[in-house]
Amino acid sequence: MTDTRKPVVYFAPIRSKMKRSLVKRAGDLLDRAGLKEAIFDQNLVAIKLHFGEEGNTGFVQPIHLREVVRRVKAAGGKPFLTDANTLYRGQRFNAVDHLACALHNGFAYATIDAPLIIADGLDGREAVDVPISGKHFDSVRIAAAAVHADAMVVVTHVKGHEAVGFGGALKNVGMGLGCRSAKQRMHADFRPEVTAEKCTACKRCVQWCPVGAITIGPDRVAVVDYEVCYGCGECVAACPYGAIATQWKTEAAMLQEKIAEHVAGVLSGKAGKVVYLSFLTAISPDCDCWNFSDAPIVADIGVLASTDIVAIDQAAYDLVNASAGLPGSRGEGLAKGTDKFAEVSGIDGTHMMAYAESLGLGSRTYELKTIE
Repeated sequence: MTDTRKPVVYFAPIRSKMKRSLVKRAGDLLDRAGLKEAIFDQNLVAIKLHFGEEGNTGFVQPIHLREVVRRVKAAGGKPFLTDANTLYRGQRFNAVDHLACALHNGFAYATIDAPLIIADGLDGREAVDVPISGKHFDSVRIAAAAVHADAMVVVTHVKGHEAVGFGGALKNVGMGLGCRSAKQRMHADFRPEVTAEKCTACKRCVQWCPVGAITIGPDRVAVVDYEVCYGCGECVAACPYGAIATQWKTEAAMLQEKIAEHVAGVLSGKAGKVVYLSFLTAISPDCDCWNFSDAPIVADIGVLASTDIVAIDQAAYDLVNASAGLPGSRGEGLAKGTDKFAEVSGIDGTHMMAYAESLGLGSRTYELKTIE
């Protein structure tokens, strides 16, 4: 008999009428969602998070990760904080700089009470080929530490994203735990396009391009060498004048589908062993990979927890869209009920959820349970 029950997403609103700490309430959500059932005694538990680029302030703060570590240990697990190296040459391009960045942002052992392990090793090449059944890939390269972990807690900062529209748990897991070569495969269908009338030749895109694919031409307009560009998208977010836009060789949905297929690789062999915790706070329009944080597009909403990665993303998306855009932000003037992420980025951020659902990774239909 088919189980028709909806997956549950637990929700702690930002305001506590009982004046309880959001840190403790987030921990309670993990327990409600099934943390103790997901972790067996002595399990090695990967806590997947984004350490934040140096200068960024939107990432989930260390005080919350300390509570996650405490709950994992109470369940009998051996937790470690982890993320994989980046494709672009920022502060997290290799394990040495990545760990230094994490420490600078407050994720020290003395603060967190757990070690930090960069999931794909020193230079982003420690990965495992995981077979999947996807439209784009029949195997994906996943960071080794994530594959070898017995269980996982995925801690996500919900935000917008310049390339996929919405940065939720699916993006955090799929792009975040693909090794560097996997990230390049995911971005292969993307290319930036320069609008000459908007370009001021400020060279910010030149500085941020990890492969030197952008130069300033004799007419004082940025020029992209598409033979060198590998489609990381950093120039799009780097431009303060909106002169570089997303142009897809095929369609924008392709990257979202490729990310979802990497999620399938990460979750392979981990049925019942993963719990998700998503923070709807400081909901910025761009990724936390930037060395700054733009103004939040809506007010802080709260925290979600679930064992269904698709359901928790859909719930986060719905809660943000049910909120009004904040004055002074890129969400200004956007009424309740409008798709904030699509309006800000121009990209339909729901396609990744729909595709992930078609892969059997979860359900977009959910039951929201509010917990004080």
